[in-house]
Amino acid sequence: MKAVDWILLWTLSLLWGGSFLFNELALAGLPAVSIVWGRVALAAMVLGLVVRASGQGMPGRGVWPALAVMGVLNNLVPFTLFVLAQGQITGALASVLNATTPLFTVLVAHLSTLDERLTPAKAAGVGLGFAGVVAMVAARTWAASCRRC
Repeated sequence: MKAVDWILLWTLSLLWGGSFLFNELALAGLPAVSIVWGRVALAAMVLGLVVRASGQGMPGRGVWPALAVMGVLNNLVPFTLFVLAQGQITGALASVLNATTPLFTVLVAHLSTLDERLTPAKAAGVGLGFAGVVAMVAARTWAASCRRC
């Protein structure tokens, strides 16, 4: 990978992982639904500005119902569930659990499609991914139990 690719990957990691920290901080003074609404509204405004600045037009009216369904399933529901969960668990644990999303996507795609089969290489990747998540959660649990000693 080129240096710019690494920079973009690190930037994405900070933005994606940072949202869990900001959710945790915001939960100290705001209800979960307000946090999600603010996050989605801000993202919509920024994307609208990017579309305008790029000179491209907004999608036609016929596409909006599909975009609305995608927005609910890909943003509103997961963001709401994560913020609600963060009322019970830390942002660190929520971000580690969120790391399982691509792993479950591979498994669901295998079970629900014909063209995304689980190959030995994909199975090994999913296994390593789950092992990494288990190691992170186990290390966190072990560290927490040592603090109580």
